[in-house]
Amino acid sequence: MNDFSIRLDAAKAGEGWAFDELFQKWNQPITAFVRSRGVRDAEDLVNETFLAAFRGIGSFSGDEQSFRSWLYRIARNKIADDFRKASRRPMSVSLNEGHIDQIGGDVEADALAGLGSERVERLFSTLTDEQREVLVLRIVADLTIDQIAYVTGRRRGAVKQLQRRALRRLEKEVTDLPYPSGSNER
Repeated sequence: MNDFSIRLDAAKAGEGWAFDELFQKWNQPITAFVRSRGVRDAEDLVNETFLAAFRGIGSFSGDEQSFRSWLYRIARNKIADDFRKASRRPMSVSLNEGHIDQIGGDVEADALAGLGSERVERLFSTLTDEQREVLVLRIVADLTIDQIAYVTGRRRGAVKQLQRRALRRLEKEVTDLPYPSGSNER
């Protein structure tokens, strides 16, 4: 019996330590996926995802890879629910949101990180939602094509096609972008 099987059996038996270890192992990757989908309150949605997983863990059967795919599928369903709810309620914005002064930090490092993030966001904004989702699941979550097909409810061939088109689009965008210095030297 491997470590995952021991944790899974303990979690099914209601052992808190096992839930905690499963949460710690997959919290960051699931959070990255949720954030990549543009959810406003990613941490809350991730908590809802794990709560749903832990409520349904008794019915889960499979290995560690299947469990990971199962978590991403739950997260994807929670994201869809969140977007449906958001479309039915008025949006409220705090006046202080995003305007809180931060003391300290490395201004240069923060600026460079921001430039990198902006570039990635700009590149990803050229993709369709479906392409973006497949790439995030493939690259960030490190899921296989079959696992992504399970998570998204698509056929394997459709996932491969979305990935291929997304990578071609990104390749085109990257070759068309000038280097930060303004030169196109490679």
